[in-house]
Amino acid sequence: RAARDGLDAPGPGLEQSPKPELSAAMRAKIERNRQQALMLRQARLASRSLSAVEGATSAKVSKTIDSGAGFFIDEEEEALEEQRTRKVVHQPAPVIEPDYLVCDECEKPFMDSYLSNSFDLSVCDKCRDNEEKHKLVSRTEAKAHYLLKDCDLDKREPPLRFILKKNPHNPRWGDMKLYLKVQVEKRCMEVWGSEEALEEARETREENKEVQKQKRFNKKSKSVITSNLIRQHSDVGV
Repeated sequence: RAARDGLDAPGPGLEQSPKPELSAAMRAKIERNRQQALMLRQARLASRSLSAVEGATSAKVSKTIDSGAGFFIDEEEEALEEQRTRKVVHQPAPVIEPDYLVCDECEKPFMDSYLSNSFDLSVCDKCRDNEEKHKLVSRTEAKAHYLLKDCDLDKREPPLRFILKKNPHNPRWGDMKLYLKVQVEKRCMEVWGSEEALEEARETREENKEVQKQKRFNKKSKSVITSNLIRQHSDVGV
């Protein structure tokens, strides 16, 4: 029993000592330290919030820049415009097929030709007929044979196109105006309406020419007769 009592009884090293009681001064110091730590923490949080607000405010406040062209540009708007400009991606231009002409004779496409460039006639160079169909006529022939006036060639819409060529008879006479025969014939029909009307106009012109020729002959004959009579009277008087 004594042994058991010895085991149950706590040893001298296992005794629990009571916690020492803090003095009033120590408790006051601990409280001051806690309050200071709390104040420092609140100050740091307030500083972070103020920095965030100031950053947002400064982002909204922009400067006004003088463009030098009579107006002002907002710095923020200029920055946004530069950003948008940098983001613009220029798409490549679409591939456009060339405008081909179709020949009125062979009905094949072609890019350009002498007749299309000179007379706006859709005929390729292979189908060009210089001897007959696409023959050129002078302005004098267009007026004499087809009975066209200057206004018919130059002012009636559309004015007939022509090319200039040195006069083969005398280069000093100036350049000749050469017209495309088929276009002159078409303009002739626009003016006279039909072949019959053109023939009647030609006949009338020929008749007028004969009348004028006869008048000139009569006038000349009369002048000669008058001169002879005057001479005869002069001889008799002598």
